[in-house]
Amino acid sequence: MLATGRAPVPDAIEPIVQAHRRHHPQADLALLARAYRLAEEGHRGQVRKSGEPYITHPLAVTMILAQLGAETTTLVASLLHDTVEDTEVTLDQVAADFGPEVAYLVDGVTKLEKVDFGAAAEAETFRKMLVATGDDVRVMVIKLADRLHNMRTIRHMKPASRVRIAKVTRDVLIPLAERLGIQVLKTELEDIVFATLHPEEYARTRAVVAAHEARPEELLQPFAETLARQLAEAGVAAEVTVRPQHCVSVHRVMLKRAAAAGADGRPQALQPADFGRLLVVVEENADCYAVLGELHTCWTPLPGEFKDFVAAPKFNLYQSLHTAVQLPGGEVAEVLVRTRQMHRVAEFGVVALGDPHQPADRPASAGPAGDELDRTDPARPGWLSRLLAWQQETPDPDAFWSTLRDTLADDGEITVVTEDGDTLHLPVGATGVDAAYLLGEETGHRCIGARVNGRLATLSTVLRDGDMVAVLTAPTGEPPGPAAAWLEHARTPAARLAIERWLARPDAAPAVETGPADGHPAPPPQPQPQPAAVRGRTPVAVAGRPGTPVRLARCCTPVPPDAVTGFPIRGGAVAVHRTGCPVGERMREDGRGPLGLTWIPGAVPSNGYRVALQAEALNRPRLLADLTAAISGEGVGIFSADVEPPRDLRVRHSYTVELPGAETLPAVMRAMLRVPGVYDVYRLGAPREEGHDGAGTDPHTGAAEVAAGRNGGDPAEGGVRPSWGMHGRSAAFTGGSSPGAVGGPQG
Repeated sequence: MLATGRAPVPDAIEPIVQAHRRHHPQADLALLARAYRLAEEGHRGQVRKSGEPYITHPLAVTMILAQLGAETTTLVASLLHDTVEDTEVTLDQVAADFGPEVAYLVDGVTKLEKVDFGAAAEAETFRKMLVATGDDVRVMVIKLADRLHNMRTIRHMKPASRVRIAKVTRDVLIPLAERLGIQVLKTELEDIVFATLHPEEYARTRAVVAAHEARPEELLQPFAETLARQLAEAGVAAEVTVRPQHCVSVHRVMLKRAAAAGADGRPQALQPADFGRLLVVVEENADCYAVLGELHTCWTPLPGEFKDFVAAPKFNLYQSLHTAVQLPGGEVAEVLVRTRQMHRVAEFGVVALGDPHQPADRPASAGPAGDELDRTDPARPGWLSRLLAWQQETPDPDAFWSTLRDTLADDGEITVVTEDGDTLHLPVGATGVDAAYLLGEETGHRCIGARVNGRLATLSTVLRDGDMVAVLTAPTGEPPGPAAAWLEHARTPAARLAIERWLARPDAAPAVETGPADGHPAPPPQPQPQPAAVRGRTPVAVAGRPGTPVRLARCCTPVPPDAVTGFPIRGGAVAVHRTGCPVGERMREDGRGPLGLTWIPGAVPSNGYRVALQAEALNRPRLLADLTAAISGEGVGIFSADVEPPRDLRVRHSYTVELPGAETLPAVMRAMLRVPGVYDVYRLGAPREEGHDGAGTDPHTGAAEVAAGRNGGDPAEGGVRPSWGMHGRSAAFTGGSSPGAVGGPQG
């Protein structure tokens, strides 16, 4: 030992040292020896339920981590992880002897006392570990190794305890191992949980696997040898091996085969390829695609089975090429292709990345794959950040525990990109509601819709991986707030908690009208463009009838300073139509005497003014996205939109917008007209000027204009012709403006 220049270490940790030095040849072994001596002294005299000395547990946990390639600090903390909880050693003593970093890891995995927390101790312990993991992911790595050794010896527990521990492992620890990418821990935990909770099914599956293992390999091993020769002839250096499926994977295949009965009505039998897959390990990223080319050239690839997780890594850092090919006998074989560094990360997850606080220490042999991994933050993965965000808003232990299990039950994560270039990480099945609240609670409360891949979409739209998303919000100062129905579409706990918190407010009351922007509960008074005293007042006064309720007709959407006329409708109210509106003229012809109306200066309806606009344009890609962006850019909400099929390269877009004030209407119409390709923007609801060259002379009048005639008690008769337009040159054209004058009260 003296000849090696290395101080001797206790015999008990020699296997750990050997495993550790394979990954870290320059490790500080003296530190490990000191940690072992303190742990052995502290646990001396303690025994486990199996009757073994207690020190065997921290030794076994540390051995698991050493085999994974964990660095020295993690191993030191692992040896000491139960000392503060079960011995006289204090956290201050650990910090003084081994430093604050080791003390932090030990404290992170130390359980909370049931004396202090009662039945909530387990939930609060996991909350504590999650918070600690947010600063150092190694806390959860140690916990997973600790649980694996406890599961290996679970047979010594009482039956009730075995079931309880196995269920927590299934619902919480296994999903966490999956999210951290530590597949070797996850697969062994799955098999032990399966054997604990379903012993009979496990025994049957294990017997099937054992029978297969007893037979000579006649399919995958010969295929592996053939593929290895083919790659060698192609000049691709590769290692080809057969990867057996673990017991749970085989059981899942058995269930799948049982569900798909054959022609004779009997469940399909397992095929030799169901028991394993081929793994091809190469040196460089480019070699992965070279292997793929040889596979798809020499064997028939199965459509839909190819997945490229090299160019687009999974949320847990996993990278591989997946494919399946048909062999000459008709059998199907799955093949995984990855580099050596990808293989380490696929097996050991975040452990393979080393100390998360020292990214420079990552293996220099990482190669091109290292560039991909360097863009991740192993100390704070996206899913962990979301857990930490909502756990602060869930003080109740039972609610936290149930929400945690539901959240971890999600199978995966998607990545969407905002139109501003920001990346959002969401669980599979997330909707526009989740994206809105991920951008901030205030953004979520004010959202009214979304634009997905350039198209308007409802907030309930389920997002897919790679979508481009823009959240449309009500203008600042508009009444924000979610509707109760949003809870049906919220997938993330952060969104659900924010919505529930809003709906629980005493002053949150549902709005009278419905729709994407109308169904918001009313918030407390906020600063408005107008004085609070005039916001929400009736904007029109009826001559000689003070206090008479009025309704702004939706067929012509009057806005100050339009010339307007009133007509009595059912219930004693007065319908307000723009002068010249065909629906109003029919009401006059029906004998409903017109009433004199005047606009009340400064008065604005509670939801603003709703106005119907149409845009005539030459059809082109992204026109809808550009128009909605132009409208939103003026601080105006979009209530509805409709696009008619193109005719002769022309297209008509109809929008119903909600204005915070009448003065914003000209600016919105000018912004729409500046969109490239748009040559006319006009309002719906009254006859357009004769001789006008715009689309109003087109006999093709959309059904939207006809439907727009409905307004409460107003008759819904006939179509409504387009009215006063805003004409001028589009940003896409250099020719002269339309000869039609800008007419109408809006000018």
